[in-house]
Amino acid sequence: MRRTKTVHQWTVSLFHRPLLPLLLFYVLLMRSKKRILELPTSFVNAFFQKAFAIVHIDLQVGLLCCEDILHPPRQKLVFDLQWFVHVGRFHAFETAHRMDQTSTGRGVRQFKTYMLHRLEMEGEQTKPELANNDAREIRKYYLDFCETNIKQGENTKHPEEMAKVYQIATVLYDVMTTLFPLKVDNETQRHAKEIERKREQYEHYNILPLYAGMVKPAIMKLPEIEAAIGAIRNVDNLPMPRIQSAPTINDNIDMQEERIIKSDMLDWLSSVFGFQKGNVANQREHLILLLANIDVRNKDLKNYHQLDSGTVEHLMDRIFKNYRSWCNYLHRKSNLKFPPGSDRQQLQLLYIGLYLLIWGEASNVRFMPECICYIFHNMATEIHGILYSNVHRVSGDVYGTTHGEESFLRNVISPIYQVLYKEAKRNKGGKASHSAWRNYDDLNEYFWSDKCFRLKWPMDGKADFFVHSDEIKSAHERPKSAAGKRKPKTNFVEVRTFWHLYRSFDRMWIFLILTFQAMLIIAWSSSGSPTAIFDKDVFENVLSIFITSAFLNLLQATLDIILSLNAWRSLKFTQVLRYLLKFAVAVVWAVVLPIGYSSSVQNRTGLVRFFSNWAGGWRDQSFYNYAVAIYLIPNIFAALLFLLPPLRRTMERSNLRIIVLVMWWAQPKLFIGRGMHEDMVSLLKYTLFWILLLVSKLAFSYYVEILPLVGPTKVIMGIKVHVYEWHEFFPNLPHNIGVVIAIWAPSVLVYFMDAQIWYAIFSTIFGGIHGAFSHLGEIRTLGMLRSRFEAVPAAFSDRLLPSSKEEFGRIDSEADSSERKHIAKFSQAWNGFIHSMRIEDLISHRERDLLLVPSSSSDIPVIQWPPFLLASKIPIALDMAKDFKGTDDAELFSRIKTDDYMQSAVIECYQTLRCILEELLRDPGDKAIIDQICREVSMSIRTQKFLTEFRMSGMPLLSDKLEKFLNLLLEDFENRVMQESQVINVLQDIMEIITQDVMTHGHAILENPSPHMDNQSDKKEQKFEKINIHLAYDKSWREKVVRLHLLFTVKESAINVPMNLEARRRMTFFTNSLFMRMPYAPKVRNMLSFSVLTPYYKEDVLYSDDELRRENEDGISILFYLQKIYPDEWTNFQERTNDPKLTDKKRNELICQWVSYRGQTLSRTVRGMMYYRQALELQCFLEDAGDRAIFGGYPPIDINNVEKKVVDHLHAVVNIKFTYVVSCQVYGAQKKSSDTRDRSCYNNILNLMLTYPSLRVAYIDERDETVNGKSEKFYYSVLVKGGDKLDEEVYRIKLPGPPTEIGEGKPENQNHAIIFTRGEALQTIDMNQDNYLEEAFKMRNVLEEFVKRRRKQRKPTILGLREHIFTGSVSSLAWFMSNQETSFVTIGQRILANPLRVRFHYGHPDIFDRIFHLTRGGISKASKIINLSEDIFSGFNSILRQGYITHHEYIQVGKGRDVGMNQISLFEAKVANGNGEQTLSRDVYRLGRRFDFYRMLSFYFTTVGFYFSSMITVLTVYVFLYGRLYMVLSGLERVILDDPNIHLSKAALEEALATQSVFQLGLLLVLPMVMEIGLERGFRTALGHFIIMQLQLASVFFTFQLGTKAHYFGRTILHGGSKYRATGRGFVVFHAKFADNYRLYSRSHFVKGLELFILLIVYEVYGESYRGSKLYFFVTFSMWFLVASWLFAPFVFNPSGFEWQKTVDDWTDWKRWMGNRGGIGIPPEKSWESWWDGEQEHLKHTNIRGRVLEIVLAFRFLLYQYGIVYHLNISHHIKSFLVYGLSWVVMATVLVVLKMVSMGRRRFGTDFQLMFRILKGLLFLGFVSVMTVLFVVCALTISDLFAAVLAFMPTGWALLLIGQAFRPLFSRIGLWESIKELGRAYEYIMGLIIFMPIVILSWFPFVSEFQTRLLFNQAFSRGLQISKILFGRKDAVSS
Repeated sequence: MRRTKTVHQWTVSLFHRPLLPLLLFYVLLMRSKKRILELPTSFVNAFFQKAFAIVHIDLQVGLLCCEDILHPPRQKLVFDLQWFVHVGRFHAFETAHRMDQTSTGRGVRQFKTYMLHRLEMEGEQTKPELANNDAREIRKYYLDFCETNIKQGENTKHPEEMAKVYQIATVLYDVMTTLFPLKVDNETQRHAKEIERKREQYEHYNILPLYAGMVKPAIMKLPEIEAAIGAIRNVDNLPMPRIQSAPTINDNIDMQEERIIKSDMLDWLSSVFGFQKGNVANQREHLILLLANIDVRNKDLKNYHQLDSGTVEHLMDRIFKNYRSWCNYLHRKSNLKFPPGSDRQQLQLLYIGLYLLIWGEASNVRFMPECICYIFHNMATEIHGILYSNVHRVSGDVYGTTHGEESFLRNVISPIYQVLYKEAKRNKGGKASHSAWRNYDDLNEYFWSDKCFRLKWPMDGKADFFVHSDEIKSAHERPKSAAGKRKPKTNFVEVRTFWHLYRSFDRMWIFLILTFQAMLIIAWSSSGSPTAIFDKDVFENVLSIFITSAFLNLLQATLDIILSLNAWRSLKFTQVLRYLLKFAVAVVWAVVLPIGYSSSVQNRTGLVRFFSNWAGGWRDQSFYNYAVAIYLIPNIFAALLFLLPPLRRTMERSNLRIIVLVMWWAQPKLFIGRGMHEDMVSLLKYTLFWILLLVSKLAFSYYVEILPLVGPTKVIMGIKVHVYEWHEFFPNLPHNIGVVIAIWAPSVLVYFMDAQIWYAIFSTIFGGIHGAFSHLGEIRTLGMLRSRFEAVPAAFSDRLLPSSKEEFGRIDSEADSSERKHIAKFSQAWNGFIHSMRIEDLISHRERDLLLVPSSSSDIPVIQWPPFLLASKIPIALDMAKDFKGTDDAELFSRIKTDDYMQSAVIECYQTLRCILEELLRDPGDKAIIDQICREVSMSIRTQKFLTEFRMSGMPLLSDKLEKFLNLLLEDFENRVMQESQVINVLQDIMEIITQDVMTHGHAILENPSPHMDNQSDKKEQKFEKINIHLAYDKSWREKVVRLHLLFTVKESAINVPMNLEARRRMTFFTNSLFMRMPYAPKVRNMLSFSVLTPYYKEDVLYSDDELRRENEDGISILFYLQKIYPDEWTNFQERTNDPKLTDKKRNELICQWVSYRGQTLSRTVRGMMYYRQALELQCFLEDAGDRAIFGGYPPIDINNVEKKVVDHLHAVVNIKFTYVVSCQVYGAQKKSSDTRDRSCYNNILNLMLTYPSLRVAYIDERDETVNGKSEKFYYSVLVKGGDKLDEEVYRIKLPGPPTEIGEGKPENQNHAIIFTRGEALQTIDMNQDNYLEEAFKMRNVLEEFVKRRRKQRKPTILGLREHIFTGSVSSLAWFMSNQETSFVTIGQRILANPLRVRFHYGHPDIFDRIFHLTRGGISKASKIINLSEDIFSGFNSILRQGYITHHEYIQVGKGRDVGMNQISLFEAKVANGNGEQTLSRDVYRLGRRFDFYRMLSFYFTTVGFYFSSMITVLTVYVFLYGRLYMVLSGLERVILDDPNIHLSKAALEEALATQSVFQLGLLLVLPMVMEIGLERGFRTALGHFIIMQLQLASVFFTFQLGTKAHYFGRTILHGGSKYRATGRGFVVFHAKFADNYRLYSRSHFVKGLELFILLIVYEVYGESYRGSKLYFFVTFSMWFLVASWLFAPFVFNPSGFEWQKTVDDWTDWKRWMGNRGGIGIPPEKSWESWWDGEQEHLKHTNIRGRVLEIVLAFRFLLYQYGIVYHLNISHHIKSFLVYGLSWVVMATVLVVLKMVSMGRRRFGTDFQLMFRILKGLLFLGFVSVMTVLFVVCALTISDLFAAVLAFMPTGWALLLIGQAFRPLFSRIGLWESIKELGRAYEYIMGLIIFMPIVILSWFPFVSEFQTRLLFNQAFSRGLQISKILFGRKDAVSS
C-alpha cells in the first residue's frame, strides 16, 4: 500500500526526527524575526503551531550536535553557521518541491518562492565555502564519533545518555548525506544502518530499560527482573519463521536482524502473527513485571537465579481460567497443549505472551472476553502446529507466516471492529430501541455457542457474523450509514417496559402477592387473628393462593416468550423448547388448579386435620391437594438445593450433559451466572437478616395496613348508594367497588414499597452493630486520641510493619531496644503524615512542631512523645515544685509520676537541656562544670536529698532565663557576633542562677578549679564565654531546641491541636484504623504490585490565575470564596509562603495550586495518588535501612539525601510495584489545539508529568494519513511520560478505528489505557478523588486481602474501599450530599458486603483483581445507553463470573461530590437514568433469576428496587389524591360518611391512611446516616447534625430529589432518553437564573407539583372526609410539603435567589427566553421553542406502547372537568351527561376564540391594525354579553368561575399532552402551531404561578439574608456581606 505525504504533513513529520538542516532553518527564522512576517500566514500557522510543539526536545539534541560540530575536540574542522543555514534552506526547498511539485498545497507556493529567493541571494557567498569543506574530514569525524560514543558508550553510559548519542549520530549522518550525497561510502552506510537499527532499542522506555548496556540501572539488577527476562529470552529451540524482508547490503546485518526477531518469545510471536511493535514492547514489559512480582514473593534473594516453575504455572492458571472454562462449556478440547518431552515452561510463556499480545491489540474487542478466547484458541493451534507438526489439522496446509507488522490488526481485529461499528451506528446516538441493534454483550455471547466455530480460521469474511447487506468495506473504511439486514439479538432483548421488574424478580413479587392474599383472607375472617388460619374455612380459602401462584407463573412464562422474541433466531432449539414447555405447563396449572379447587370446596379441611390426614389417610385426599403437592415438587427440590449450596454450586458449574439435562428445566444453560451461591455461613447470615425483616414487615403490614381497613371496607361494601353528584355510568356496580379500590390502592402500594423502609431500618441496626464490632469510632475525638496515643506505636508496628521471624522469642534485655526501634519507625511514618498535612496547609508551623514525634534518641532514657501530649506539663511541674512545702522527695516525685506524660516531659527536658549545653560549650572546663552539676542532681535524687540540696523557689527565675536562652538560639540574627554575645550573657545568668539560687552548695562547683583549666595561664578568662554559635543553624540541632522550647513555653493545654477539623478527622481515623482488623503488612518486595487508573476528559486540571480572581455579579471570586470557606487553611498557606525570596509569579502559581487542591481537579487527584509512591519509598527504606539511619533524626527520612545507590534501589523496587496511568483521552487534541483552555489543560498535564516522573498519560491520537491517494484518519493509543522539558512518547499502538464511537465515553477511555497499566491489582480512581499519605501506608495491607485465606479458599475479585466526601464544607447542599454519600459508602456498603453479599462496584476507589478482570471483559461495560452506569456493571459481571466482592473500612480515599442544586439534580438524574437502563439489562435479569431468594431480595432493594420504590412513593400520593378526587366529586364520600355504621370504623380508617404519610415523608431513609455519624462521631453529634440539617431544610432537599429519581427512572423505562449529563465540578458561587431552573425542573417537578397542588385544592374545597379530625392535617401535610418542595426548592437553594435586583433580572430574562423563536441551530438556552421541542425528544423515538401509555395517562386530567361541572351552581344539580357535553362546547369555544386572536395577530397585527382592534373589540363585547347572560339568566356565580378554571385548565393540559403524542398527525393537518401556542400559554401560566411567591419574598431583604445563612456556613455569610460593601464602594468610586 503506497502512501504519500503532503508538504503540510511533511513539516510536521520532520520534527519527529532531529534533522540539523531543519533545525538551522528554524534558528535562522528565529534570528530574523522581521523576515518571518514575510512568510504567508497559512504556512506560519501550519509550520509553527503544529510542529514547534514537538520540536523542543529535538532542538536540545540538535544544539548538542551543533556544539560537537562547531567546536569538535580536534580543531581541524571549522564550519560557518551561515553556510549551514544555506544548506538547511536548500534541503527544505528541495524536499518541499519533491513532495508537491505543482504547489497546490496551502501556502506551499509562497514558501517555495521565498526560499528560492533567499537561496539565490546567498548562493554566491556560500559556494566557495562549500568547495573548501572536505568530505573525508566529515566522514572521519562521524566514524570517530560512532567509535567513541557508541561502541565504547554501550558499556559505560546509561540508557538515557545512549538515546541522546544515537540521536546525535543520526543528525550527523543526515548532515553528511545532505552535503555530499554521492560521497557516502559503504562502510559509513553500514554504520548508519546499524545505528538506525539499534536506535530503536534506546527509544524512550516506560519502566524497564530492557536494552541497557553494561551500565545497568538498578531496576535491571533486581534478581527477579533478571530471572523473568532470562525466562522469556529462552528462544534457542524455537523454529525461525519465514520472513519477507528487503535485501540489504551486508549479510551480517541480516543475521543480526534475525537474532533481534528471536531476541525473546514476544518477538518470535510477533514475527509469526504480525503484532505491532508498540504492542510487543508494551506486553513484553507487562509480562516481565508480572513474572517478577509473582516470583519474588517469599523467595530467598540470596540464591535467586531463575523463575520457579510454580510462578509460571500460577500465572497461567489465572490467565487461562476463563479460557479453560469456555472450552469446557462448549465441550471443546483446550489448545493449551504440552507434548511429552517439550519445554513446559517455554510453552507456558508462549501461550501467556500470545494471550497478552492479543489482548493488548484487541482495542474495543477487549470488552468481548469470549471472542478473545476464540481468537486465542485458533492462534494457539497455529503455535502448536509451527512447533510440532507444521501441518494444519483440518486443511492439511503448511502453517504460513503472516507478513507485515499490522497483519493481526488488519486481518483479525479490524473485521470484528467493523461489526461493532456498524451495530453502534444502528443505535442512532442512543435514540434507537435496544432491540434494533446488537451491543457488546450480544456480539460477545455469539461466542458462547458452537456457532462461533463457523467463522473458521483464518476468519471467513463471508460468515454470518460479518455479512451485512451493505458493502463490506476495507479494514480502515467505516460505513457512513447503518444500512443492512438486522441481525437478531443474542439470548436477551432489552425491551422498554416495566414488566422487566416482574420478569427479573418474579419470586419476590409472587411472594408479596401471595402473602398479601393470605393476610387479607385471614384479616377478613370473623376473628381477624392470625390464628384464624387453623379454622377450616379460613385455611380452605388460604389454599387459593396456589391458584394465584399458577397465574403469576403463567404471566412469567408469557413474559419470557414475548420479551425474548427478537432473540429467538439466536437461541438454541433446547432454549426455545424450554420457553414453550414452561408456557404450556403454566397454562395447564392455571387450568387444573382452579378446577381442582372448585371441586374440593365440599371436602373442607383445617390445617391440623390437613397434615394428620396426610399422615394417616393420604389416599382419601382431594384432587386439589394432590395437585398442590405435585405443583410444589419443583419448589421443594429448589428448597433442598438452597439448603445445600455446595451441591447446587457444583451442579450449576458442571458441564456434564446429564447434569445439564437435569438442570435444564430450572435455568437455561449460560456461560455465566452459574454457581454463584455462597457458603453455608454466609447463607445463614443473610437468610436470618431477611427472615427477621420479612417477619417485621409482614406483621406491620397486617396490623397497620390491612387489618384496620377490613372493618370499614365491609361497612362500605354494604352501603347502598342511590344518589350521585355527577352522572354515574355504573350506578349498579356492586359493593361500591370504586370506593374500595380508592381506599385500598394506596395501602396496597405502600405494602409493596414499605419493605424498602424496613430494609433501611434493619440495615441501620445490623450495619451499626457490624461497625461497632469492627472497632469503628473508638477514637473519634482528640481527647480519645491523647488517651490512647501511647498504644499507637505498638499498633502501628503490629499492623503496618512487616513482622520478621527474628523478632519473636527475644530476651527481655532486647525487648526495649525492639520497642524503641518500632517507635522510631512509627515516628518516620507519623512525621511524614504530619509534614504532608503541613504542605497541604491543614496545620500551621506551630501545630506541626507540636505534633511531630522525634525518633527515640539513645541519649534520652524515656520515650519522646509529641509535644501536643506534653504541652503545659513542664510549667505545671514547675509550679508544683515551687509551691511544694514539704521536704520529702518521694512525695513530690510521686505527684509528678501520677501523670506519665509529665514524668516523661521532666526527664526529657532535663536530658535535652544537658545535651544542648554540652554540645554548645567549647571549653572543656565549662563542660566539666555541667557534668558536675548533673552528678549532683543524680546523687541527690539517689540519696533522696533533692529538696535539701536544691531550692525550688529559684525554679521560676531559672525557667524564665531558659526561655530567653532558647528564644535567642532560635532567633535569626543578621549579625552572628551579636547573637553570640547575647547568648553568652544569658547562659552566664543561667549558670549563676543554678549555682547561686537553686543549688545550696553551687558556689563550691565554681570555686573548685577544674583539672581541664590551664592554671598556668596568666590571663584569667570568664567561664561560659566560649560557645559554638554555628550549631544554632544546624537543622537537626535546631530541631532539638525547638522541641525543648515548646515544652518550656507552651503553658496552655494542646487539647485543641490541631484546630483544623479535616486534620483532626484524618488523625483520628488513621489512629483508629490501626486498631481495626486488617491483614498484616508484607515487605514491599513481597507485596502485590498494583496500578492506579484515572480517566480524564476535559475537566479542570489546574485553575488559572484569571479563573481564581474573576468576580461574579456579586463581586465574589473563587479565591475569595475559598478564603472564607477555609480561613484557617488560607492563614496556614500565607505562613508557609511567607518567604521574601518568592517572586510574584511563583507566589501566584502557589495560590493556583492552593485553590486547585481544594477543588475537584486532576492536579489534586494526581497529587493524592502519588502519595502511594511516597509511602512505598518510605516503607521500603525503613525495611532495608539500618538502626543508625532509622534513629538518625526526627524529621521524616529525606529520601533525596540518602546516597544514590540506596535511592536507585528504592526507586527500582517501587517502580515494579506501583504504576499510575491517567487516561487523558483528548490530550493529543489539546496539544494541537489553538483554544486557550485546551492549551492550558495540555500545559498543566505536561507539568504534572514533569513534576511526577512516574506518572504516565495515555491518550488517543488522531492522524491524517494518505492511503492510495486518499486521506484517511487513523487512531492510536499512545503512552507518554515526562522528559526533560516535554513529554516523551513511550508506546504507540494503532487502533482499528475511533474507539469512543462504539460505546460510552468513560469505559472506552479506560479500556484504551488499561493495556498500559501493570501489576496484579488495579485501583480505579475517578477524576474527582483524592488520597492521603497516611492512608497510602495501608495499601499493601489492603492488597493482602487478595491472597488472605478465607472459607472455601475464595479469593476476592474486587476490594471495596470507603470514601471520605471532602466537599461537605462548601455549602449546606454539599453537606447534605456528603452525609448521604458517606452513609452509603460506609454503613450501606458494609451491610451489602457482609452479610448480604450483594456489594458491587459503584465507581468508587475499588481495587480490582486485574488479571481476573482483564480476562473477563475489563473493569466496566461500555455498550451505549444500556451501560450508562458503566461502573456497577463491572460488579455485576464479576459476580456473574463467580467473583467475590468485599468491603474494607480501615482505609479511605477522598472523593468530591456535586455542591450546587442544579449539579446535584443532574447527577441524580444521571444515576436514575442509569438505574432505569439497568432494569432493562440482561445482567439484572440474570442476577435476579439466579440468586437464591434472599440474596435476590438484597439485590433488588439495593439497586433498581430503591428507585422503583421511590417512584411508588410518589405514585402513592397520586393514587391517594385521585382516589379522594373520585370520591368527593362523585358524592360517594358524603354518602359513606353520613352512614351511621361508618362512624365506628372511621378512626381505624384514618389511622391506616395516616400511616401512609409517614412513608411518603421518607424520614426513615435518613436512619443509616444518623447511625453512621453516631458510630464514628458520637450519637450526641449525630443528633445535633440531624437537627441542624432539618433547620437547614434538608427534608426539602431530599423530598425534591425524590421527585428527580422518580421522574427520570420512570421516563427512562418508558421512553428512553438516557444520556450522560455533565454536572460540572466547580465551585457554585453563582446565581442560577429563573429560566435555567425552569428549563431544568419544569417537567420533572413543576408540572407534577402544580398537578398535586390542584388536586389538594379540589380535595380541600369539595372534600369532607376529616373535618374536625386531628389526623386530617397529618394526612395532607406530607402532600403539601411535597408540593412546596417540588415547586420552590430550586429557588430556596439558589444563591441570591431572593435578592430583588436579581429577581427583576430573572423575570426580564425569562420573558425574553419565552418570546424568542426557535429553529435550526438555536440552542434551548436561547429560545423556549427550541427547549420545548427538546423536551418532547423522547416521544419522537418512543415505541407505540410509550405513546399509548402517554395518552392513557393524559386522560386523568379529564376527570377534573367531568367532576367539577356537576358541582357548578349553573348546572342546577342536573346530572345529565349533556352537562358534561356542554362543558366541552364551552372548552371548544374558548379554544376557537384563542385561535382567532392568534391568527388575527399574525395576519392583521402588522398591516391591518384597525381591523385587528375591531376584531378584539367584538370579541370583548361578545365575552361581556355572554357573561352577563350567564350571570343574570343562568345563575352563574363567582365561585363557578374559579371552579371552571380548576376544571378546564387540566383539560387543556390533557389536550396538549395528547397533541404532543400525536405530533406527526397534527403536523400533517396543520394544527401543530396551535398546539405549540397552547403550550406557550401554559408555560406562561406555570411560570407566573411559580414566580409570584419569589417576587413577594424578594421584597423583604431579610429573606435574602436568611437564605444566604441557610446555604453557606457562617464565615462565608460574613464574607459575602463584606464583599458586597467593598463591591458597592468600588462602584461608587468608579462612578
